This record gives sequence, structure tokens and C-alpha cells, in this order.
Amino acid sequence: MKREHDLVLKLLFLDILLLMQVGEGQNTPTEVKVGIVDDVGTSYSNRTLFCINMSLSDFYSSHPQTRTRLVTTIVDSQNDVVTAAAAAALDLITNQEVIAIIGPSTSMQAQFMIEIGQKSQVPIVSYSATSPFLSSIRSQYFFRATYDDSSEVHAIKAIIKLFGWREVVPVYVDNTFGEGIMPHLTDALQEINVRIPYRIVISPNATGDEISVELLRMMTRPTRVFVVHTEDLLASRLFAKAKEIGLMKQGYVWILTNAITDGLGLMRETELDTMQGVLGVKTYVPRSEELEAFKSKWKENSFPLSSLSVYGLWAYDATTALAMAIEEAGTSDLTFVKKTDHDAVRNNMSGLQGLGVSQYGPKLLQTLSGVRFKGLAGDFRFINRELQPSVFEIVNVDGRGGRTIGYWMKEHGLLKNVDHQRQATTFTTWKDRLRPIIWPGDTTFVPKGWEIPTNGKRLKIGVPTNNHFPQLVKGTKDPITNSTVFSGFCIDYFEAVIQAMPYDVSYDFIPVQDMDYETLVYQVYLGIFDVVVGDTTISANRSKYVEFSLPYTPSGVGLVVPVKDNVKRSSTIFLMPLTWGLCLLTLSSFFIIAIVVWVLEHRVNPEFDGPGKYQISTVLWFSFSIMVFAPRERVLSFWARLVVIIWYFLVLLLTQSYTASLASLLTSQQLHPTVTNINSLLAKGERVGNQRSSFILKRLRESGFSDANLVTYGSPEHCEELLDTEPAKGGVSAVFMELPYVRLFLGQHCNKYKMVQTPFKVDGLGFVFPIGSPLVADVSRAILKVEESNKADQLESAWFKKIDESCPDPLTSPDPNPSESFRKLGIDSFWVLFLTAAIVCATALGKCVFQFLKENPDQRNLKGLWEKFLQPDRKSYINQVTKKCQCSMNYHEEANNGSQS
Repeated sequence: MKREHDLVLKLLFLDILLLMQVGEGQNTPTEVKVGIVDDVGTSYSNRTLFCINMSLSDFYSSHPQTRTRLVTTIVDSQNDVVTAAAAAALDLITNQEVIAIIGPSTSMQAQFMIEIGQKSQVPIVSYSATSPFLSSIRSQYFFRATYDDSSEVHAIKAIIKLFGWREVVPVYVDNTFGEGIMPHLTDALQEINVRIPYRIVISPNATGDEISVELLRMMTRPTRVFVVHTEDLLASRLFAKAKEIGLMKQGYVWILTNAITDGLGLMRETELDTMQGVLGVKTYVPRSEELEAFKSKWKENSFPLSSLSVYGLWAYDATTALAMAIEEAGTSDLTFVKKTDHDAVRNNMSGLQGLGVSQYGPKLLQTLSGVRFKGLAGDFRFINRELQPSVFEIVNVDGRGGRTIGYWMKEHGLLKNVDHQRQATTFTTWKDRLRPIIWPGDTTFVPKGWEIPTNGKRLKIGVPTNNHFPQLVKGTKDPITNSTVFSGFCIDYFEAVIQAMPYDVSYDFIPVQDMDYETLVYQVYLGIFDVVVGDTTISANRSKYVEFSLPYTPSGVGLVVPVKDNVKRSSTIFLMPLTWGLCLLTLSSFFIIAIVVWVLEHRVNPEFDGPGKYQISTVLWFSFSIMVFAPRERVLSFWARLVVIIWYFLVLLLTQSYTASLASLLTSQQLHPTVTNINSLLAKGERVGNQRSSFILKRLRESGFSDANLVTYGSPEHCEELLDTEPAKGGVSAVFMELPYVRLFLGQHCNKYKMVQTPFKVDGLGFVFPIGSPLVADVSRAILKVEESNKADQLESAWFKKIDESCPDPLTSPDPNPSESFRKLGIDSFWVLFLTAAIVCATALGKCVFQFLKENPDQRNLKGLWEKFLQPDRKSYINQVTKKCQCSMNYHEEANNGSQS
């Protein structure tokens, strides 16, 4: 392995020796041996060792009165797992007898060292081993001065949930480090119902061709959201190939873990260029004066500031924590006790015969667990021997590294700024939670996360062709091409939905004959079809093994029954428009009005005078001639004329209303349903027909219908035949039918049947997809777009206009023929006019009687009054008017005679 910065290392060691000598001259502190396991000579190791040495220098310079001094011994792991474990066990513990070890740099190396540290009671403090698998070893002597990889999966989950992606593909390295995050990531995604269709596992030593094969596999699959968890070197190679193949264009989403984003500052510009638009979760390091001071020292030692990573800060803080813990623990009993030969044989490890057990370890374990201070990387505190993060930074990769677009906080989720916690619950869109994002392909449009690949397979869509309602689905053979041509409302609606989708979907319709709908839907579960398009009803039983889109038709099961005309065509039909009360009142009113007019006119009008029989016939004649507005007798008095005018008006309204009601009765049918609801069918034990559908049959049985009273029909012709036949002869009293079919059936027979009730609820017709298919959400959104546009009305008009013109839609006009087409005319309709006429008559009679009695004050005998009443009134003004009229008439007659002579 290449060695770098030897001169820098020598200078660092000289600084440490100088500090030790200064300490000895002041307090003669006790030296405590601490081991460091690292890949010595690499640039990463040089930066880490610098941070460790700076930590010791800063700690002891700020705490000159300490009683202990850490003396470090560095062992080169040579970037090899076995070598690191052997170096730690045989050299540091057995030979050097160190009481603690800082390192190693990788999770694989730490896995070997943890058990040895447990056996020897030597604490292992790692600043870069992040694999969650290390926690499963449950060694109380392993301290993780860094974040467990599983702690960031909730930030990744929040990003995926915010944008609504339904499928995610993990891409990780094939080792302990890569595999450790997978159980936690899977559980987190399951919490938000996000599916992992497959995984991409890449060997740490994979060639470029092997990486390309995996990327091509990703390209041919529909999922476009990838979570990458690898070392930074492998990530650079991965994204270089991804850009070359075409996986960094518009529509793709890449999310990086902090294993990559924390090292973005170390990448070259060419490497960053291949990662443009990628999102990432990065370790959050709060600003502080101590951090700024450390950055100044970093630059003073010729290190570029971009090369300072959070792992260096953790190495600094871990060393400080160890120094504080050793100082608190004191220096008593720093010895090791060698294992007996019996213990060595039991271990069956030839290289561990000389492994001793630290007597200082338990005490150091206690003090190290309680260390707490404000470090360069933030608050430093071990909880269950690990650091617990509360904030992560969300970055968007650009040419300068990672641009911060937001933060994730454990208590508040995603935020634009760390100090905006209280506003977290008011946010509604991703723009409220994150700053603007530049996605792969240099676009600002949020990727859908899923699409049908152009070089992938076409969707196989099963279409039932044995449907008895061709308006919904129909398949016909083309005699020239021998292919099936599909038509119908369901087919056109599906094609309109596909056009409204945010991406292209390639598909092929496949005709399905002689297969019931339950079996056809189950074919989607078996993977034979990708989708089913047709008049497929959404039901709870079917949803157990498939998923449905939103319904695109009305829902429910209708009860269809025959109707009959209840009007009797008899010879007395002319009497039906009026109630008996109105007939009697009108007839009596005719006589009353005639008598009132006779009383008012008898003394002043010669036409109402004469012998008794003549006057009776005059009254009767006048009564009935008023009905046709043609009385022969003239009415002369004011009050009589007022009474006749009021009565004329009332009779006019009566005759017109009677005429209209009789015309309606003679020309319209009163169609009444033979059955009104399902309860009447159950009460009478009637036979009913049910559509060939398992869920309708099940609901009827649950409602109380016996199998003997259930008749299954398939075609609308069979349904009509059952309804036309009496139940005693094998027919049915009513049929149950889903609403889309009710509309079509009644459209042809609305004069014979009608829907009276929707006793059962279903979710209508929908498109069928496999469980977990991301197409379901996009298709459902597209259905809403079609419903809100005029396209849905156009499809309705194209397939149902002729039916709706012949018969109204039973869903919008469920009763096109009301149960009562006319209403009998009663007294309540004309009582105001009758009351007015009565008041006028009473007033006129009262005026006449009062005037008559006033003219005859001395007459008190009723017989005498009656005889007086029968005599003409010579004093009436009407006599004067009639005389003048008579003279005028005579004058004109004489003038005419003179001219003729």
C-alpha cells in the first residue's frame, strides 16, 4: 500500500513526545498505554492520526494538572481483516498490554477485534465502524464513537415518503458493512408501505463489466428510485458507469447514505460530475468556536479544508473521551492476568495462548460509559455504548460537492432549517420542507419514481370477450388480419386514462374467452396477466390477492322489477278527475247561485218573473247554462252581475282544470312497480334472479334468500325472459343487477321494468393490477383527471347517448314513470274561490233583504212579505233605465219606418 506524508507523521510524534516531557517535568503523570489500529501510510490514516494527536495535544494543554498521560502505540492493519485482528490481539494486548484500543477504520476489522476485546476486557473505541451488525455481537467492551448506519434509515424513509415513491431498490456492497443496513432499511420502508422489488449487491472488487451488468438490469426494470450504500471509492466507479449507460438522466432518483456523502469533499471534480442531481443523507456537524479553531490548525498543517471529514472529528472526540475516562478512572491496577493453560486449550486458538485479561478494563468501562462533553462533531455522549444522532443534513450533489437543501430531525422530520421546528406540522408540500432540488438530467421536475422502460416488456392486459353487454366490452375478429379488435366503454376509458398518465405505458390487449371473472382476476395474481381491463367489479374478496384502481363507474346493485298499469279504462272514467266532495259542492253551488240571482233579479227583471212553474224552470235553466257561459236570461242588477262574474271565473277554472286532468288520465299510463323493496320479496318468499356473480349470490344468501328461490341468469335476454314469466311458471318477481348493467338493461326496456332500490353497495367497476404495483396509484390519479375533464362526458355520450334518449338514465331518473301521473281535483284546490263566491252571495242577499225590509217597515206578516216580494219593484232604478232604452228603441224604429216611406 502506498505510504504518504511520512514527514507529517514524524512531526506529529515529536509534538507528542514534547508534550509528554513537559507533563513529566510538571506533574510526573502516569503513562497509560493506548493502542491505535489503522491502515498506516494512506492519506485517510494520516488525517485520522493527525486528529488523534491534536486531540491529545489540546486536551493536555487545556488540562495541565491531569494525573495520566496517554501513550499511543500504532499498529498497521495493512487494510486486511485478519491482519488487523492479529495485530490487535497479539501485539497490542499481549505484548504492549494496552488498556484500550482506538480503531479500526472498517467494520470488517472491528468484527474480529470486538470479541478479542471482550475476552481481554480491553475497550475498543471505533470512530468509523458503522455497521449495525457490530451491535448484534453485544460486547460491552465495544464503544462506537460514530453513528450506526441504521440511524439514518428514518431520514431516507422521510425523503421517500415526502415524494410519494412506492418502490425502492437498495444498491449496496457485498460485505458486512453493506449488508448491515438492509434489515433496518427494509423495516423502515415497510412502515410507509414502500415495496422493495429486488436488490442490487455489488462485490467490493467488482470489475467495470460486472457493475455494468447490474446497472443494465436496473435499467430494464420499472423502478427508478435507488438507495446506494457503499464505500466512496466503489460509489465513484458505480456512478461513472451509471452515467455512461444512461441511468443519470431525467426520471431517475438516487439517494446516498452518509458513508458516501460524508466523503464528498474528498472526491475529484470529475467524480462529482457523474453524481449531479443525487440526493444524500449527510452527518450534521453544528458550528462552534472549537471547530473553527481546529479548522485553522488543520489548514496550518497543509491539509486542504475539503479533506476534513466527520470521521476525523469523531477520531478527535473519541480520543478526548478516552483521555477523560482514563483520567477519571485513575491509575490503579493497570495489570493483565494471563489465562491458564486450561483456558487456552478451551479457547482452541493457538495464537491466543498468551492473551491476558485486563484488570483495569471494568473500571474504564464504567467511566467511559459516563463521559459527556461538547466535541467538535457535536454533543458527545454514549448511550448503550453508541452515539445517538438527532439531526441529519439532506444534500443535493452539484459540481462543488453537496448543497444543503434541508435537515432531518428525529422529533420534527424534514425541515428547511434546523431552527424551524415549530412550523413542521403546518407544511403541506415538499417545497415547504426542502429547498429547490436539481434532479438527475438537470431538471427541477420531481421524478415519478416508476415508469415502464422503453426496452422492457409490454404489459399483458387480459380483456374478457364473452361479455353480454357490448356497450361495455366487445371483442371482434378482424377477417383480414385475424386479430381481435376491442371496443366498448371500458376499453375507451382505459385508453383515455393511459393518455392522462405522466409517462408512456406500452401494452397489448389479450382476448380472454370462456373464463369467469373470478378466474380471470386470479390470473393477475398468478402473473399470467399484468392488468385486467373490462367490466370487473371491485370486491373485498378479490382485493385479497389483487389491487384495484379507483372505480370509474357508479357503484351498487339495483333491484329491477316489472311495472304494470293501474288505471282502469271504464265507462265512468270521466268522473275520476274530481273528488266526490268537489262534485257535490259544485253541483249545489250551481243551484245556490241560480237561486241567489233569482232573488236579486225577480222584482226588477221581467225575465225572472211569471208563473211559479216558469220561474222554477228559469232557475234550473240558468243554473246549467252558466256551465257553458250561455245563459239566455239577462242579468240587470249590480249585485246579481257581481255574483255571476265571480261564479263565471270559478267555473272557468274548474272546467279548465277538469279538462287537463281528464286528458292526462286518458292519454298517460300509471306504471306501478309490482315490488317496492327487498323486504317485501323476503316476506312473501318470492323467486328472484341474480346476475352471474359470486358476491351478489353471497349477499343474497346473507340477506335471507334460500337457494331454492335464487335463479342465476347470464345474458340480458335470459333476464327479460325470467321477468316476463310468472314465478309459478318458472319466472321471477325481480332481479338483482349491478348499476352499470341496470342502465343498459332499462335503456332497452324502460316501459316494462324499472329500478326501485339499491339494496347492496359495491365499489363499481375498476382496473385490476397485481398487489404492490406502482401503476395503481398513477392510474387512479389519471382516472380522477379524466373524470374532471370533458373526456368522461364524451365517452358517456358516445356509448350511452342513444340509450339515454330512448329512456332516462335510471341512476339520475330512477323513476321515469311516477306512481301517480295525475292528482284528483278537490275542494282544497278551489276553496278560496268558493269562499269568495259565498261572501259575495251573502253580501248581495243581505243587501237585498235589508233594502226590502226598509221599503216595507209596516209589514210584519211573513205571508204578506212574501206576497209583497213576488210583486215587481216599480221604484227600482232599473225600470227607468229599461224605459229609456225602450223609448230609444221605439224612436229608432219610427225613424227607420219614415225613411222607408
